Amino acid sequence: MKQNENKALKWGVLGAATIAIDQVIPALLESEICDLTAIASRDFLKAKEITDQFHIPNYFDSYEKLLESNDVDAVYIPLPNHLHVKWAIMALKKGKHVLIEKPIGMTAFETDELIQASKEFTHLKVMEAFMYRFHPQWKRVINLLGEGAIGEVRLVEASFSFFEDDPNSIVNSKECGGGSLMDVGCYPVSIARLIFGAEPISVMANMDLDPHLGVDLSTSGILEFEHGRAIIYSSIRQFENQTVKISGTEGKIVVELPFNPSKDEPSKLTITRNQGSADLFVGPCHQYLVQVESFARAVIDNKEVPVSLYDSLRNMKVIDALKESHEQQRKIMLE
Repeated sequence: MKQNENKALKWGVLGAATIAIDQVIPALLESEICDLTAIASRDFLKAKEITDQFHIPNYFDSYEKLLESNDVDAVYIPLPNHLHVKWAIMALKKGKHVLIEKPIGMTAFETDELIQASKEFTHLKVMEAFMYRFHPQWKRVINLLGEGAIGEVRLVEASFSFFEDDPNSIVNSKECGGGSLMDVGCYPVSIARLIFGAEPISVMANMDLDPHLGVDLSTSGILEFEHGRAIIYSSIRQFENQTVKISGTEGKIVVELPFNPSKDEPSKLTITRNQGSADLFVGPCHQYLVQVESFARAVIDNKEVPVSLYDSLRNMKVIDALKESHEQQRKIMLE
């Protein structure tokens, strides 16, 4: 039994997504301030299988039944993208706090619908689950940039890719909000905004669309900021890879594993200046654990969540603009 189980936030999980099984459920079980009490899946056997695997007390064959449970204070939503906002609003109406897997919704308009709905439930917390934001390597990077370690930032190069060609995968489903930009391209967009500490002025994009599936197999884009630019790339038909390189007027920083570093190994940053290159290491971190505990602490202490819905809205506005740029084959200006 957890030492402070009486103070732990009671969680339910809507859906049996891989990210939940591989990362978030183990993090919830490891946490001292989180208590995983239920899981729901429309596949009843799958729900029971996960329950048996992780020794979860309750399982349900519908999301509605889990939301009715008095043994759940907060829900984690790893459902397909097109269901994020719908079930987040449903959860709020049932009095549950909500952690939503990225991207938060299908569009900025849909994200704003969630924001407006959340205003009716100000006592409840809602946050998008961008786990990389909770890894201390990014605090180290932002501190280095703030100290002027590489001068003024002029260019961010960020990419994220993996290979998935199963037509039955939700990543390859247009209706579910699949495609490379939504699934992994949202990370380079987010990291560019974090590094510049600002919103892009304009974007341009080009997508490689699958003629049958209708999803973007890859997306490349340019985000123009007031004092620099970001070049981003995503793909779901390329060997697994992730990169972030930050170039400034006096040097550069390369982050070895920017988005999902090992929780058991130190993370490496390489900083290069005129004096030469040096590797900096940040201790191991279970970023999924930090994420769920940061959210739980915001609930328990009644504080603001670490990443606001307005930050999520701004990220979706950039994603929308990248799609519009490809469709219209022109630069899109952002407000």
